Amino acid sequence: MISLTVSLQVVPGHLDKFVDAIRAQAERSFTGEPGCLYFDVSQDQADDHHFTLYEVYADDAAVEAHRAAPHFPVWREAVAAHVVPGSQANTLANRLFHHSAEDNR
Repeated sequence: MISLTVSLQVVPGHLDKFVDAIRAQAERSFTGEPGCLYFDVSQDQADDHHFTLYEVYADDAAVEAHRAAPHFPVWREAVAAHVVPGSQANTLANRLFHHSAEDNR
């Protein structure tokens, strides 16, 4: 599995519009990308304008499908006005281990 982490800051006053754009993106990721397995967004408790998006894809081909998906440019347009310019940093990584409470049931 491959994880994609996106760190960014939201322009003050744009939180509601940003969250709406994130929800729409997550929905499009799951319906338009069969290789998208997980989509999560967290807000930094110390800095409520800082967010981390965490997505998990089945493999490299699924990541490439994500980049080629029709909604990818829509995402860029939808959030561009809500993200502080230059604040976005992306990380792509091989996922080596996962454990959750469900694994113990």
